[in-house]
Order: sequence, then C-alpha cells, then structure tokens
Amino acid sequence: MQNARQFALVIILAGIAFPQGAQATDLTTERLVTGLSRPVFVTAPPGDTDRIFILENRSGSTGRIRIFNLNTNTLNTAPFLSISGVGTGNEQGLLGMAFDPDYDTNGRFFVYYIQAGGNGTTRVATGTVSSNPDIANSTLTNILSLSQTFSNHNGGWIGFGLDGMLYVAIGDGGSGCDPFQAAQTTTNLFGSILRLDVSAGTSYSIPSDNPFIGGPERDEIWHYGLRNPYRCSFDRLTNELYIGDVGQGAWEEIDVVPGDSKGGENYGWDCKEGFANATASCGAPFGCSTSDPELLDPVHVYQNTGFFNDCAVSGGSVYRGCAIPDLRGTYFFGDSCGNGSVWSFRYQGLPNPAITTWTNQLDAVVGNVDNVVAISEDANGELYICDLAGEVFRIIPDGAVDLPTPSDYDNDGDVDDFDTVAFRDCMGGPDDSYTNCLCDVFDTDDTDGDVDLRDFADFQRKYTD
Repeated sequence: MQNARQFALVIILAGIAFPQGAQATDLTTERLVTGLSRPVFVTAPPGDTDRIFILENRSGSTGRIRIFNLNTNTLNTAPFLSISGVGTGNEQGLLGMAFDPDYDTNGRFFVYYIQAGGNGTTRVATGTVSSNPDIANSTLTNILSLSQTFSNHNGGWIGFGLDGMLYVAIGDGGSGCDPFQAAQTTTNLFGSILRLDVSAGTSYSIPSDNPFIGGPERDEIWHYGLRNPYRCSFDRLTNELYIGDVGQGAWEEIDVVPGDSKGGENYGWDCKEGFANATASCGAPFGCSTSDPELLDPVHVYQNTGFFNDCAVSGGSVYRGCAIPDLRGTYFFGDSCGNGSVWSFRYQGLPNPAITTWTNQLDAVVGNVDNVVAISEDANGELYICDLAGEVFRIIPDGAVDLPTPSDYDNDGDVDDFDTVAFRDCMGGPDDSYTNCLCDVFDTDDTDGDVDLRDFADFQRKYTD
C-alpha cells in the first residue's frame, strides 16, 4: 500500500505547477504564566493537547512539576510532583522530564535531577501517575545514579527517540576545561549522550545495537565528546537529534545527529570548542587531537560575548506545530545569559545554515523574555520559552499567518523529490493512518478526521495553480 501511494504521489507532483512561497510569518509571544520558581522546561505526554507540564528547577531544595491547563489558561495549584532534597547550586535542581511513549496506557514518566550532597548526584528516576491524572504517585525509583566530580556541567536533558529508547545527556563532570579529559574517556559516562532501554520500567538495559558493547567503553554511551549538553531535542518527524552544547569561553555550539545514526559519534570536546582548537579558552592537556578526522564539527556556532550578553546556549526544538505552517521544520534555540536571544535555522544537512534572529520580536505585550533556558514543545508541536526569572511564554504568530508553499512538505522553500519523502513520512503511521500529520490543514477533502490521499489531492486543487 505504501509503495502504491508513493508512486501515485510522484505522478501527482509531476503534473502540478507550484506557486512561489511567501515570506516567513512574523512572530511574537504571549505570556502564559508568571511567578514560577526558576522554570526550566515545558513538555507534555504524547497526544495530550490539553495540558503542558512545567518544571520548576527548585524552590529552596524542592523541585516541582506544575501543570498548566491550555483550555482554561490556568496553573493548577497542586504540583503534579514535588522532589525534595535537590541540589541548590546554579546548575543543579530538577532539570529534565520525559513521558514514556505509552504513557496513556502505562502512566510512566522519567525525571532528571541533581540530588544534594557533596558535589551532587545525578539521578534519573521513574515514577507513575496516580488515579488523578493531575497528580503523580510520590514514590520515585532511581534507574541511574552518577556522583558529580564538580557541582557544575550537569547536562540535564532526557528524551525518547522514535526508536522508543531513552536518551540521557550527561555533562563532562564540571569545573572548567574538563581537567580529567572525562568527555574523551569512554570508560566513564561524563560528556556523553546515553541510550537506554527502559521498557522494564524500574531499571534499564543496554540496547543490543549500542556502539560500544563488548569493548572497554561503557555500553550505555551513544555519543561522546560533549561539554555540557544542557538542552537537546529530537525532531519528531526526522528523528534528528539537536544538541545545544554549552561552550567554555569562546564558542557556543549546536550539533545535529542524523536520524539514522548508529551511534559512536565524537563531538570533539575538550580539544575542540566549536570549529576551533580549544586553546582559545583552555590550556593543554587535552583528551584528543584536533587533527583527528573522526571528530565531528557542529552545525552552528556563535561567539561567547560574556555574561549578561550571550554566553550559554540553550538548545531548543524543531517546530512541528500547526499555528505557523511556513515555519514547520525550523529549529529554534536561544541563550540563557540575559539578552533574551532567540534564533532559528533550517537544517538541510550542511554546516553554517542561514540564521534568523527573533530576539526583538519575541518580547510579549506583558513580560520580557530574558534568560532563555529552554525552548520546548507541547503535544501539538507548538513552542514555549522558559525564562528563568519565572515566566513561560508561547511563541505565536504576530498578525496574518502565511500559508506554506503548496506541496512543500519538508518546508525548504522548494517543491522537489524531497517533498515526496516528507509526505511519505507524514503518512507513516500504523496501517497508513497518517498519524504524523498533526494539523487540520491536511484534512481538506472530506474533513472526516483522517488524512489520506484524497485529502492530499484536494490540497493540490485548492492551493496550486
């Protein structure tokens, strides 16, 4: 069935003249909530379009997960979950959360936090929702613990890939310039992205296709050579992994891992910072050689211009929402150091993509976007900015919304063979149910709630010359 539909799609594409695309929609933000205690992340269970879950990094030594109701625009008074005894250092506290892909049936979620004591202990733990969908059971089960060498560079992101595995971002252990070359030492977990099978629920196992099984390296490691991968995300359509890796003192970087990666990539810290030799920020010794051809360069870098300017990248998310069709496929990211900087680019497989700056557009009528510690998504793929000063903003269109270029399903500005692939991915759900086509714009023909080839043909008739 899939091959027949792909062939039909190619025939349709071949016979259509496509109009030119419009300029990108202008953006702004609306403030949803204020008065939070250091909000650092927004997420939602798969398919839950009524709520977002906001992580409060810490209030005193307690981290909290709060629920904001998108239908009533209200913040629930009672937290979904409170975690006591979290570290109170600047980079500690509650940092990450991920919902099991089958959360609607098993009620499982995972959290990443730093427990107080010494330099802190990284904990990845799992919990379950109670009979009240807005309240979690209070008991958490640790599945991973790692004592920090220093109190900073704690990473903090966790997320599920399309393969159903849990990915965990661990910093290099802290201090400055990675004094123990931990990020290049694969016999420890520091400076790495881990890949874990958590299907057992209360423990993890090693996926059989992880790259270092059987060697002296830690079997959990999927990628390494990272300094502080504080915010990462998967593109829900392509499975590409975007990594925001905080630099030492010269360069901030974004790395992009291909969606079909087999693991084992080395991103070069601590002998490289961005595209450059790390000697601009650090002195020898280094854990690797800059001439090593195995080291992978970032996709984008920007200069560290100092505290209260731009000095610590916050990796973001690829927009896959419905409200701004022409920006689907665009990656948004920011910086946490006070400028309120937000940028975007479209990744098309090459380094140094064209960058769009949104900073001046995104201050809301009420509130100011300042310390951008996360740009993350809800179940519909809409994007939210967490400002460490206590505010959460939603990115929205400012005025008229530009229609996407008809049939430009990969949103690259051109209609070509790649759009055939993008439409195939859209219809890649179970039994060809088009479960990846989230937006009503695709359900144009009979508006029956299902996106199918009839809707695609009707879309062509309505929006092409």
